[in-house]
Amino acid sequence: MQKTIESIQKQTFTNFEVWIIDGNSSDETQHYLQKLKPPFQFLTEKDSGIYEAMNKGISLAKGEWLFFLGSGDCLHSGTILDEVSKNFNSTIQLFYGNVCYENSFFNSKFSSILWLKNALHHQSVFYHKSLFENQKYDTDFKILGDYDLNLKLFRSKIISKKEEITIAFCNEHGVSKKINWDLYKEELKIKTQQTSIILFPVFFLFVFLKFVYKNIFYKT
Repeated sequence: MQKTIESIQKQTFTNFEVWIIDGNSSDETQHYLQKLKPPFQFLTEKDSGIYEAMNKGISLAKGEWLFFLGSGDCLHSGTILDEVSKNFNSTIQLFYGNVCYENSFFNSKFSSILWLKNALHHQSVFYHKSLFENQKYDTDFKILGDYDLNLKLFRSKIISKKEEITIAFCNEHGVSKKINWDLYKEELKIKTQQTSIILFPVFFLFVFLKFVYKNIFYKT
């Protein structure tokens, strides 16, 4: 968490607040959080998982634009918020760029490719807060709640903009990077819920083949 916070402290753009949602972690972590000064604020209490924590952050946030950065992830440079903020205006509801890992690059896309895969990396996206007025993250999902939301937003034809900039440097060991059937069950549920149960066999075959492929070629 410390390197995540340090990457925020280095920003040349300073007109923001930071809410750290801590799921009642260790005394050492809480002691560290208590020493932080504004714009950092924190809430410490138990939650049911990532998406309940993020929903709490949404409710507490006072800003016009929201960005979610996981513990261990970092903003890519000290000027990235300055670069991003120049794109904010009243005509767009979602702004995004790309992210990188230690050994790879993720080119985010907000397009029909979302029907095939989770193509919009969560740490590459800035959401206008109005998008959460009538919905938040579905806490029934423990791994792909962000994919569920992004697909809903794409279906609703919101106005988005992309710049070819790298927003964040991300941890390669996040929960969505683990190749297990729970991940693919959630993908199957999302695709089926947002279309029709009639398409379940098609989606099941597609998702199952992806699961088998990843286990053969990517699992270590």
